[in-house]
Amino acid sequence: MEDQIKKNLKHVHELLSKGAFIEAMETYLHDDVELREANGTPKKGKKFNVDFEHDFINNQLEEFVRYDVKNLAVNGNHSFYTAEMELKMKDGSTMLSEQAVATEWKDGKIYRERYYHA
Repeated sequence: MEDQIKKNLKHVHELLSKGAFIEAMETYLHDDVELREANGTPKKGKKFNVDFEHDFINNQLEEFVRYDVKNLAVNGNHSFYTAEMELKMKDGSTMLSEQAVATEWKDGKIYRERYYHA
């Protein structure tokens, strides 16, 4: 199980490093996924989350700059990694996010994922 998760994560990170957020979501989100930003309310369901990301990309994102993964660990059906993401927004601002990402996997897909930001 851990080897498959590591393989899937490697592909997810390759996609994210190219700014292919929708492709990563379509490929690796479980249909019953829950994504959660820190202490926010979980966003439930693959369709809802993909639609949410499309809306963000179409209405707020001007330019993808980078997504760099740092540390990575896998234990059983859980993974954890740290990353830095930089985006240029349509309002002229730059979003620089340092995050820790904790993921629970089910059937080779992201089932529960939580992002902790700095």
